[in-house]
Parts: sequence; C-alpha cells; structure tokens
Amino acid sequence: MSAYIDGLKMLAQRELSELQVCQRLARKGHDRDAVDEAVARLREERALDDMRVAEAIARTEATGRRRGKLRVRMQIERAGIAKSTAKRAVEEVFDTIDDDALIEACLSKRLRGRETIADDREFQRLYRYLIGQGFESDRAMRALTARRGPTGLD
Repeated sequence: MSAYIDGLKMLAQRELSELQVCQRLARKGHDRDAVDEAVARLREERALDDMRVAEAIARTEATGRRRGKLRVRMQIERAGIAKSTAKRAVEEVFDTIDDDALIEACLSKRLRGRETIADDREFQRLYRYLIGQGFESDRAMRALTARRGPTGLD
C-alpha cells in the first residue's frame, strides 16, 4: 500500500502533525522518499496542516482539560509542531478564553466544592498544581490568595 493512502487513513482517524505522520509512516516500513512524497501531497491537498492541528490541541487542552497557556504550548510542541506555530495557536485560542475563569474552574474542581483553602500546606499544594497545569505564577498566586481561609495563612 502506498505511503499516501496510509497517511490518509491516519488522518481520517484523527488530526496529526507533519512530524507525527512522518514517524508513523516510517514505522509502517515506508522508505524516506515515499514518506516525503506522501507528506508533500497531503500538505498540498490541505489534509495535513500543522496550524489546524495546533489550534485543535490548544482548544482541547484549554477548554476540555482546563490547562494554562504554558502547558498548552508545551503539548503542541510535543506533537512536533514548530514553536512559532504553537505560540500563534495558543494566542488565538486564548484570545477567546477568560483566563481568570479558566483558573477558577480548575481550582473549583480541585477544591471539590469548598470555597476556601484549609491551610498553608494545601495552599502550597494547589500552587504547585496550578503551575504544573501551565498557569503563570502571578495569576496562580492571585487566585489562591483570593481563596485563603479566615485562618490568616501567610
């Protein structure tokens, strides 16, 4: 079977970056020239578009998984998409998202219905969690400080 047909089948199942298609075609045993030709043809037919893939990843990570800009960008780059394309996709997707609402939704889920943070240890744990989810440190600190309990954590 041709590399082109295999590439089309892969893309029919899910969006993939150019790098991902190249790697998967190579694993299937197609030689380098056949892979290059297939990728060029798929790109020409717009079946393969790294910007479209980057935007899809960004939307899924931000709205579905409630992740911050840094983590979203890292996920896009992990898919083999260029840093400049990843940055542009993140900017476009996050233009339509309220960052404060996103971090609040993330915190609410983690606090499981509670409004306040119990103690300093939980505050630190939540801070590490938010940073790991890709939120900027100052934004995470603001959101957490607003939810501090009446115990006067410092």
